[in-house]
Amino acid sequence: MSGDADRRHPVDGDIGQQEMAPSKKGAVLVDGIILNGPTTDAKAGEKFVEEACRLIMDEVVRKATDIHEKVCEWQSPEQLKQLLDLEMRDTGEPQDRLLELCQDVIRYSVKTNHPRFFNQLYAGLDYYSLVARFITEALNPSVYTYEVSPVFLLVEEAVLKKMIEFIGWKEGDGIFNPGGSVSNMYAMNLARYKYCPNIKEKGLSGLPRFVVFTSAESHYSMKKAASFLGIGAENVCFVETDGRGKMIPAELEKQVWQAREEGAAPFLVCATSGTTVLGAFDPLDEIADICERHGLWLHVDASWGGSALLSRKHRKLLHGIHRADSVAWNPHKMLMAGIQCCALLVKDHSDLLKKCYSANASYLFQQDKFYDVSYDTGDKSIQCSRRPDAFKFWMIWKALGTLGLEERVNRALALSRYLVDEIKKREGFKLLMEPEYANICFWYIPPSLREMEEGPEFWAKLNLVAPAIKERMMKKGSLMLGYQPHRGKVNFFRQTYI
Repeated sequence: MSGDADRRHPVDGDIGQQEMAPSKKGAVLVDGIILNGPTTDAKAGEKFVEEACRLIMDEVVRKATDIHEKVCEWQSPEQLKQLLDLEMRDTGEPQDRLLELCQDVIRYSVKTNHPRFFNQLYAGLDYYSLVARFITEALNPSVYTYEVSPVFLLVEEAVLKKMIEFIGWKEGDGIFNPGGSVSNMYAMNLARYKYCPNIKEKGLSGLPRFVVFTSAESHYSMKKAASFLGIGAENVCFVETDGRGKMIPAELEKQVWQAREEGAAPFLVCATSGTTVLGAFDPLDEIADICERHGLWLHVDASWGGSALLSRKHRKLLHGIHRADSVAWNPHKMLMAGIQCCALLVKDHSDLLKKCYSANASYLFQQDKFYDVSYDTGDKSIQCSRRPDAFKFWMIWKALGTLGLEERVNRALALSRYLVDEIKKREGFKLLMEPEYANICFWYIPPSLREMEEGPEFWAKLNLVAPAIKERMMKKGSLMLGYQPHRGKVNFFRQTYI
């Protein structure tokens, strides 16, 4: 921490804001500020970057990926507040102190690149993606116009084109977004715009009750999107699933007819390819048939399962995806592109995305520029500033090739199969179901419950097991594994392989 002595005598290398004397004659002074003098010490700044990079290399790239190290250094919120120097002061702090703070941040953060981090649908460290992120952080680009982001716009175009090919479309459009939830919201709004173009200018007044359909196992972002877009969470119809978590097409069609009889306006069906908990894949061909019969937009949330398209062995999981109108696909999950890296892909190639989202800001999207303004793609986005997320995926694809990405998917699913076989061999472990993808859901039954009949008391006690084990593992720092109750089933572990 910086004391009174530090305030009176700045330490060498301090790059906090200091009033600096002019280094040449003819200084321009306005309101006591020298406008043509240095604002920071560049050499000290460069030294800080170099030392911080060494720290990242040692503590994150090497140490945090070591299986002998802890996956997390658990502290309660109150304890962590005491351990971290969170206060922001009037004067800057010396570089040595800043490096100590960086070390603390790394120490007390969860190491998502640790071999025993299985807590979410992302994990691991891809070195090529990491370098790509270093480059984009250093360049600090915003991907909206070709004039300010020429390389990254072309990279995004190339990546989207390749992803569209794997879906099975001859042509299409797309954009990278900050998360699969945002991609799903984009798709919902785009489908509504296609159904009722006047809504962009006129709003919702006087329009019928819009209704969307999605699986009971779908991601919660569908409810959030409906709420955010003014459709209303109550107008999201959740279609029943079978015992494996797949949408039942007959139930979908029944709900569509019911909505029409009630005078509502159905316009969208969201199928899921790789549900969050069970890893289920909805039957896309049958759902597409219903959408065609009723004139409904078919969106596929393949945020988790989309990467199986790169595997010749496993792409059958998404059979029929080429019939979708839009697809959400997150390379930051199975393909390890680094958070966040999420694409919305659209079959339409008539500029529907731009028509839906454009605001034609004259200070950005001038039509009399000296280059081809079709490369100014930022008006397809609801954002203004936008990160070059496609670059991370492009760098991985260039490094590994399509075959290397395919191997990444195949290896994850082979590891999943191995874990399933091991669970079946071991006393006290019980599978929820045979997995379809990389989600392995299971209970651990402790010795005290193994002879008990599976009645209400058994399930009530088993419900307490996963949270207790999770707490012990996290406090020890040995492993991070997700658990949850789900649709009438008591708490169970969900291990996902990346």
